[in-house]
Amino acid sequence: MTKSYEKIAHTENGEMFKVLERITLLPLLYKIYSNRSRNSVKSILARGQVFVNDRQTTQFNDPLKARDQVFVMDNRTAEGRSRLIGLDILYEDRHLIVVNKAAGLLSISTGKDDELTVFSQLNDYVRHKYRRGRVYIVQRLDRDTSGVMLIAKSSEAQNKLRADWQRLMKKRQYVALVEGRVQKQTGTIKSYLKEGDNYKMYSVPENQGGKRAITDYKVRKAGKRFSLVELSLKTGRKNQIRVHMQDIGHTVVGDWKYGSTKNPLKRLGLHSEKIIFIHPMTDQLMEFKAAAPKQMLKLASE
Repeated sequence: MTKSYEKIAHTENGEMFKVLERITLLPLLYKIYSNRSRNSVKSILARGQVFVNDRQTTQFNDPLKARDQVFVMDNRTAEGRSRLIGLDILYEDRHLIVVNKAAGLLSISTGKDDELTVFSQLNDYVRHKYRRGRVYIVQRLDRDTSGVMLIAKSSEAQNKLRADWQRLMKKRQYVALVEGRVQKQTGTIKSYLKEGDNYKMYSVPENQGGKRAITDYKVRKAGKRFSLVELSLKTGRKNQIRVHMQDIGHTVVGDWKYGSTKNPLKRLGLHSEKIIFIHPMTDQLMEFKAAAPKQMLKLASE
């Protein structure tokens, strides 16, 4: 009888298998876990513990072919993930976690003990698995900005990222839904940003003590009322994209702080779509994406 799979890795979060022949997913799982009842195997799939080529699935009849990879998350990790609110884990290893953050969730606490944040949830999640585990924030997103966010799981990874951020972080790509039809299809916005007494950032001349900020942009879609703009940060200043969009007369939708007058999304129209970075511990080039909300594209197409 032809063997249908081989086990290729056992990680702290589960097991990885390589498919060796054409087969559908549930029969493969029955073979892998032949010592379990069929209902037990079905429950693994139903709970979202199975990933095919890094894509989570609960479909029993997913077709598989030779060289596909199937990852089965262990029960303890799955239980911890199921308690996360407004967070989806895209990647995790001993030193890093990459998440897709929902709009409305704080990165870190503002001082209130009962605040739900990325930091508090992931700290609890890691401690659920490792008694002395903890996380370290190395990148923040505004409360109302959604998308990809990088967090360290070890102080060593955090220190290396902080010390060599410009070299290690290769790309930070955002998409924004902005007010109006952006006429110039591509461009680079350069200014100096300085924080005012009201905690609002402003573009100022260099001689007023501002920090250099550079943003590249490209229009993906431009409708009559809104435009969808792709943005790449060359620097990482506070509220950089929001200020630069205001500077060119196309404020991010829902951004009352920087002059928005419309909010059809009922949230800030800013999403962290992609990060590309060198892993601080392995030197491997890593890339992670989180698709922008469909309503952004829809509004820019009207």
